Amino acid sequence: MPDNSIVLVGNITRDPELRFTPTGQATASFGLAVNRRWQNRQTQEWEEATSFFDVVCWREMAENVSESLVRGTRVVVTGRLEQRSWETPEGDRRSRIEIIADEVGPSLRWATAQVTKNDRRGPVDAARGAPRAVPPSPTAASDSGYGFDEEPF
Repeated sequence: MPDNSIVLVGNITRDPELRFTPTGQATASFGLAVNRRWQNRQTQEWEEATSFFDVVCWREMAENVSESLVRGTRVVVTGRLEQRSWETPEGDRRSRIEIIADEVGPSLRWATAQVTKNDRRGPVDAARGAPRAVPPSPTAASDSGYGFDEEPF
């Protein structure tokens, strides 16, 4: 795992926005609010602070996130911090720190979820320009102890 790995649990602040790069790679971004609550030892009052983060997902995960998650959903995000910089049309330098997601999943602390496994995608089908499903190898099912018609989870 990289040295700058991070795990966050929070609520999505805006619906994931799905876009595609000029080469056709899917990317989705959404905001994440992380609340921290503690009791002030002097006043015995509860205090709260909220931090906001931008999360970026790529490829199949981006498509799955945009189809599955909406504003308000509580999620667990694992990933890495990445800083990007740019220059505005006025010539000002700007930078932003984002979380590049490795995994995104629903938090099951106060909710339930139903998981639907997608077909595994493989190399692009040259005739159609779309990813093609890769069938599981016959040995993969027998080695894992699961049949072809069984889900491994």
